[in-house]
Amino acid sequence: MTIIDGKAVAAEIKQEISQEVERIVASGGKRPHLAAILVGHDGGSETYVKNKVIACETCGFKSTLVRFEDSVDEDTLLNKVRELNADDDVDGFIVQLPLPKHIDEQRVIETIDRRKDVDGFHPENVGRLAIGLPGFISATPLGILTLLRRYNIETSGKKCVVLGRSNIVGKPMAQLMMQKQYGDATVTVCHSHSKAIKEECRGADIIIAAVGQPNFVTADMVKDGAVVIDVGTTRVPDSTKKSGYRLNGDVKFDEVAPKCSFITPVPGGVGPMTICSLMQNTLLASKKKH
Repeated sequence: MTIIDGKAVAAEIKQEISQEVERIVASGGKRPHLAAILVGHDGGSETYVKNKVIACETCGFKSTLVRFEDSVDEDTLLNKVRELNADDDVDGFIVQLPLPKHIDEQRVIETIDRRKDVDGFHPENVGRLAIGLPGFISATPLGILTLLRRYNIETSGKKCVVLGRSNIVGKPMAQLMMQKQYGDATVTVCHSHSKAIKEECRGADIIIAAVGQPNFVTADMVKDGAVVIDVGTTRVPDSTKKSGYRLNGDVKFDEVAPKCSFITPVPGGVGPMTICSLMQNTLLASKKKH
């Protein structure tokens, strides 16, 4: 059983990006510039955006953080998005989700210029992914695909079960695993209303768990030698930790791991790859590739 080290792979890729950026700048090119809009003071979002800023430094990117209080009105936010669309120095930007209830999230996403949509959430990028055209791929699925490739895990023709059907992970992940140039696998998507989830999982060579339910995947759902990718990050109370909580995955790691050929831990598996993918997308955006 191999534990997939997302932290190490992400560090490696950020190093590769940094070297490429220095080559671009040395030959007179532009330093990639990533901007982020953060609304309010949600703890998880704060941490995530802080990590993005640190990753930008590591990769040699320029980064800008735009902050609004959660009382900001939708028009003000949309005007800022349009301003970033028009700013030639900004190669890519993200609007950190979730947004406050009074703001229409979908409307904000659709206002982002798809060529700067490094989160890969714009309907046009989602549609391009679905029909196999180049575009920005949502960061978490891209990170998972990168891990599978870096560990030389065979996906072609394999049976893959994706648990969860969210727009951010489940759906794009299923698209990637199904498509010939990416996963080339046989894909089943299960969700909260699926019957016989255990049976589906037991037949899978690869399980990608993104349901947001701690310890959802148990040993009796996994066949020997399966590859298990755990996307879950739920905060559960833990008095032994300074923060008072720990991150828990969707997979009951201790009992599932012994059966696997490869498994990702939480934390330190998929998480670091998400931010790393955002950096890869920003580099592509700066090269005007998509």
